[in-house]
Amino acid sequence: MKRKFILAVGLACTFAVSAQELLPLSLQQCIEMAIDKNINVVQTRMDKEKSLYKTQEIRAALLPQISGSATYVDNLKMSKVLLPGDMLGAPGTYFPVTMGVEYNANAGIGLNQVLFNQTAFMGLKLAKKGEEISRLSVEKAEESIAKEITNLYFLTLTTAEQVEIIRENIQRNEKIAGITKVVVDNGFGKQVDYDRMMVNIENQYTQLNNVEALYQQQLNMMKYMLEIPLETEITLTGDPNTALMSEPSSIHDFTHHVDMQLLSKQTDIYELNQKMIKSQYLPSLMFNSQWGISGMRDEFKNLFRDGEANKWFNSYSIGLTVSVPIFDGFEKRSKSRQAKIEYDKSVMTYNNMHNRMEVDYQNALKDYFNNRKNVECQLQNIILAEKTYAETSLKYREGMASMSDLLQDQTGLSDAQNNYLNALYSYKVAELELMTLSREIKTLYHSSVK
Repeated sequence: MKRKFILAVGLACTFAVSAQELLPLSLQQCIEMAIDKNINVVQTRMDKEKSLYKTQEIRAALLPQISGSATYVDNLKMSKVLLPGDMLGAPGTYFPVTMGVEYNANAGIGLNQVLFNQTAFMGLKLAKKGEEISRLSVEKAEESIAKEITNLYFLTLTTAEQVEIIRENIQRNEKIAGITKVVVDNGFGKQVDYDRMMVNIENQYTQLNNVEALYQQQLNMMKYMLEIPLETEITLTGDPNTALMSEPSSIHDFTHHVDMQLLSKQTDIYELNQKMIKSQYLPSLMFNSQWGISGMRDEFKNLFRDGEANKWFNSYSIGLTVSVPIFDGFEKRSKSRQAKIEYDKSVMTYNNMHNRMEVDYQNALKDYFNNRKNVECQLQNIILAEKTYAETSLKYREGMASMSDLLQDQTGLSDAQNNYLNALYSYKVAELELMTLSREIKTLYHSSVK
């Protein structure tokens, strides 16, 4: 009765799922959806956009700088100056005289243009290197999420395969249990054999429930990473046996690996920073120009009038400004030495990373071939276990084998199937690691980096 109830619930769930429209997802679709929506990738793209604006900000300092100004002054109490009395025929005395007028207005425009400033030029080069690092950071984020999604994708496919295998084993054992029940009812078999078979089936149903729960959790995690509503039913259309890459090469050039490129660009930045500090010893040259207009009136009503009695006076000038650093207390020398140390450290890190990647690649290569061979061996084990189980099952029906022999061979088949699935997933993990090191993982999706 309990078994019929479980089967009825399973059929009801299957019908409910089939009644709802499924969203099929290929591996490429999953990766590209994650690249489009993952927060880490989105934020690195925002940083890339920010770096473009930073370059524009630094470039702006090398473009013409134009500024305007205007002032209005009401001299509420005029200042006075003392004139010597000699000018008025009274030597030895001074006369206070009011100078200027009460109302003054001035307006002007200034233009400054850098003609030579090596520090500013080096700063612009540094900003462009920052743009390249931001672009590479987006590539790194995309590759990281692609690896994570691919790992989860094949883990979920492997779990789904395990669900199907357990269901097939249950169906197979339930047929034998039915035969055993008939034999026992006719007095030709032992009740204990039937009980053993039912215990085994119950254990398989428990295993099925656990694996189905795990499968649903993995699907939910996939929905979360792709920002798909949890109530949406999805199905993964891939095959866990699908090869992701062609036959790998035993030698690989890592200079184009994203981590190596990032280190290379960082080394370039340290080198440019050192040059920029040294460039501060050089003089800078700037062109400047000023144009202005001013008016002075005794009465406010005439302030903005122009006439013979109320004139506006123009003024303009052009010039060059040279700035020559002379002595800074050895500040630039200290900064330059610090920058040299950072550059040397970066070169060491780059070389060390290159050597480490060669080791990691060779280890991943060995792991790849070992796991591929393991998959082939486990597949052969399944074939042998299925053959042994079929023969023992036939002998059991003919009364030539015991229930213990049958259950033992059934356990052997189940172990072989689980070992195969574990080996298959380990092979995919090794394959994915090799693709990450060789950057072949980029072949699984269309990058958004331009």
